[in-house]
Amino acid sequence: MDSINFPDDIKKLNLEQLKQLAGEIRSFLIEKVSKTGGHLASNLGVVELTLALHRVFNTPEDKIIWDVGHQCYVHKIITGRKDRFDTIRKLGGLSGFPKSAESEYDAFNTGHSSTSISAALGIAKARDLRKEKYSVVAVIGDGALTGGMAFEALNDAGRSPNNLIVVLNDNEMSISKNVGGLSVYLSKIRTEPFYFKVKEDIDIILNKIPAIGKSAVKALGRVKGTIKYMIMPGIVFEELGFKYLGPIDGHNIAELENVLTRAKNTKGPVLVHVCTQKGRGYTYAEKNPAVFHGISPFEVETGEVIANKVPGYSDVFGSEIVRIAEKEERVVALTAAMPHGTGLIKFSKRFPERFFDVGIAEQHAVTFGAGLAKNRMIPVIALYSSFLQRAYDQVVHDVALQNLHVVFAIDRAGIVGEDGETHQGIYDISFLRHIPNMTILAPCDYNELAKMLEYAVLEHSGPIAIRYPRGAGPEKLFDTPDIKLGQSLLISEGNDVTIAAVGNKVEVAMKVAEKLKETGLSADVIYCRFIKPLDSNTIINSVLKTKRLVTIEDNTVEGGFGSRVLETINQKGINVTTRMFGYPDAFIPHGSIKELVHMYRLDPDSIFNDVLKLINKSKVKEFRAIR
Repeated sequence: MDSINFPDDIKKLNLEQLKQLAGEIRSFLIEKVSKTGGHLASNLGVVELTLALHRVFNTPEDKIIWDVGHQCYVHKIITGRKDRFDTIRKLGGLSGFPKSAESEYDAFNTGHSSTSISAALGIAKARDLRKEKYSVVAVIGDGALTGGMAFEALNDAGRSPNNLIVVLNDNEMSISKNVGGLSVYLSKIRTEPFYFKVKEDIDIILNKIPAIGKSAVKALGRVKGTIKYMIMPGIVFEELGFKYLGPIDGHNIAELENVLTRAKNTKGPVLVHVCTQKGRGYTYAEKNPAVFHGISPFEVETGEVIANKVPGYSDVFGSEIVRIAEKEERVVALTAAMPHGTGLIKFSKRFPERFFDVGIAEQHAVTFGAGLAKNRMIPVIALYSSFLQRAYDQVVHDVALQNLHVVFAIDRAGIVGEDGETHQGIYDISFLRHIPNMTILAPCDYNELAKMLEYAVLEHSGPIAIRYPRGAGPEKLFDTPDIKLGQSLLISEGNDVTIAAVGNKVEVAMKVAEKLKETGLSADVIYCRFIKPLDSNTIINSVLKTKRLVTIEDNTVEGGFGSRVLETINQKGINVTTRMFGYPDAFIPHGSIKELVHMYRLDPDSIFNDVLKLINKSKVKEFRAIR
């Protein structure tokens, strides 16, 4: 491995050396990811496939587009980034996903699933329009293939004359175990390769029978087609317009190279079906691929996560929704390939008949939920904030427009850290709050999450979203009354500034108020339980007293909570000194949550200093105005 720095280096190796390199890369991955955390199981499964791709194709001239991109670590190792691998997913270091700005070998930025075939087709179309000559390869997992966008792209690409190669990396997993008809279909192909030997034999035999007139040829074609339909599961891809090659052992480099070379020399769209084992080469990842899909730092010898596991918001949600479902049998839970990540694994075991994992299909999940609600069920849809973006139209058109009682449990709201730009959940307030009929809450602690969930499921009517952050939070910051629609809570009183905060920024606001108190200043702190509808009266009464307003949120300030508050103040014609604290109009890079919060001056000390300046500056203006 020491001699491998770029793809040309692996082209000099013989088969035995390649096998040795594959083993060394797996050891390297296990060692590094055990310290940094990251996507391990998916990368262990694509070592041989990645080596074969870079040996057959001439990158970066030939383009490889990795779907999602959480399986791109091996690709990064052999494309000049091996020596920087200690920095992966760290602030200022390598991204955990493909990034064009990071390397010319990264042909397209990815992070969410099911996009690779669409992007690859676009690149291939542009190549041919520009009369250029190179190969375009999309590498997509069977989990990502469940996404509707992937089917749309397959449908379009199959009727295209452009040369395009789709490598289907079939490991029976997305993050969790795959679900649905496509998974069953691929399993049949994977476990009955006999069909493909028979297919080849029939093609040879039928083509050797001499033609005896047009009618006989047509009849023969019908017979051939009937036989193929009877014994060829892979016919679905061929009927879409793809030349199907497979299934191939994804850990046999020689076989992979042979088939990829055939695909490279084939005209039109080709689909290469490769079977791999997620987590291959590390026993703990092989046994628990879902756990090791995205793993925190761990002990290599035992597979145990080093960090102490404490209950997080996802865990609290998972326990509470089970408790509520015990009381109300109409409650059903939905997710999109994330039963573990969202905490719904508990619900799935307790109420398997009321749990629905639809695969990587957020759009379908939302409209499916709308259908359930239309027929008097109470669907709770748990999705990560950055994944809910993909179902925006369905939220508007299929849920809100009909004012259906669908509960959105928005996990990973705010900064998520090391996964970076594609996963930061800082836009959901902005894209939800302007939707008619939508109600939005954000808890400040676990106790409030439980109360909000019970209210949303059992008391509310219409679409409602509860957004909460990744990881751990406080059990209970203070005593709170029962939830009433649109009601905020004034949790401390003062005269110098109004601080209105949402979600996990309420605790920050309380700390800022304490620091102000130490300097002889005081603040009204308002816990805005409801982002929509906004408790305008409580905020207006406070700012009329303090003449200064600060808002704090873990959303972008563009169209966020603070923007909503300022709209209210403006509508009332109130003139006060204001400052909004949130994330800027920019994509937030990868790094630890603590680092990013400090970088964007959203920690208590930074906000305190800025609020202090705001107060002092406004006092100077007031003094000058009086004089």
